[in-house]
Amino acid sequence: MKTIGMLGGMSWESTASYYKALNEGVKESLGGLHSAKIALYSVDFDEIEKLQHQGRWDDTAKILADAARSVEAAGAEFLLICTNTMHKVAGEVEAAISIPLVHIADATAEQLLADGVKSVGLLGTRFTMEQEFYKGRLIEQYGINVITPTPDERDIVHDVIYSELCLGVINDESREKYLDVVRHLAERGAEAVILGCTEIALLIEQSDTSVPLYDTTRIHAAKAVDLAVSEL
Repeated sequence: MKTIGMLGGMSWESTASYYKALNEGVKESLGGLHSAKIALYSVDFDEIEKLQHQGRWDDTAKILADAARSVEAAGAEFLLICTNTMHKVAGEVEAAISIPLVHIADATAEQLLADGVKSVGLLGTRFTMEQEFYKGRLIEQYGINVITPTPDERDIVHDVIYSELCLGVINDESREKYLDVVRHLAERGAEAVILGCTEIALLIEQSDTSVPLYDTTRIHAAKAVDLAVSEL
């Protein structure tokens, strides 16, 4: 079994979901007492969050690149950045290591195309919803049409992530607001909605809506499990 490298802590709540999904996936694949071989570096998210909102992406890239080198040195054979937003600096992280980087948008796009989804709504931080590093990859490399919420809805989605979900706060009123946004995206032509922030699945799940939801945490983890056990 290959050792999975994880850059986590962004936030630790979603990293815990990754850890659980990876171990459950390996156990399901191999049975018995098998669990995932993992090398994890968990950063201090307060530092990262401040740099994000100051637009100091080069500084975040340095932090993650240094962490990625540590994960590789610990024996990881491929790497996951356990957050959607910080894939903005995926190129810098990838350049710092010699092991493969499994991109969360690629794993998600592959699943969407396998399911025949051509037009998708995107929820996430304001950075993910508005900048090109994520949605541009889906459009240009995979030909998927991406629909984002309105500016006011983007504000709601972003604020709930940072002021509630990253702190482990689950609010029923916020869940209803998110479900309204999901419904509006479907009305505008989205066949499904990407939960493009790893914390969002803590708030809404498939049983809350008839619109198909794509949980990027579980999709990314499933891809990693496949890679980890592929040669066994």
